[in-house]
Amino acid sequence: MSEIVIRHAEPKDYDAIRQIHAQPEMYHNTLQVPHPSLEMWQARLTEQAGVKQLVACIDDIVVGHLSIQVTQRPRRSHVADFGICVDARWHNRGIASALIRTMIDMCDNWLRVERIELTVFVDNEPAVAVYKKYGFEIEGTGKKYGLRNGEYVDAYFMARVK
Repeated sequence: MSEIVIRHAEPKDYDAIRQIHAQPEMYHNTLQVPHPSLEMWQARLTEQAGVKQLVACIDDIVVGHLSIQVTQRPRRSHVADFGICVDARWHNRGIASALIRTMIDMCDNWLRVERIELTVFVDNEPAVAVYKKYGFEIEGTGKKYGLRNGEYVDAYFMARVK
């Protein structure tokens, strides 16, 4: 496999990011609603204060996306949360790990972030395992957190504190 390159997302990546998030496998493990429009993703990926958009590329093909949002409220400015998505065809190849390592480096060394938070469905065991590998701990459970296929699903609240 070629090298995984992590870089800032650019406008030319928006459709690739939309296509990754539009995969049926992604609906199961995220809060994405089916059939996202390109316009919605263009708006979501437009430059915003405190938000960094990263992509993982292999041979110039976008295979993963991570969005970091550093809280803009003064008393929580040491906190960031993130969302991550990897193309289903590229699972189990280190893409998520590469994105998470890059995000942690940015948070620890460049963004003055002391606490990184995330929310993950309790039955997404592969994701929970990756997060734990990078020092994230389960801090609580949200009951009936999100709707999936007509049923409510619980989610873990996880965090990594520097």
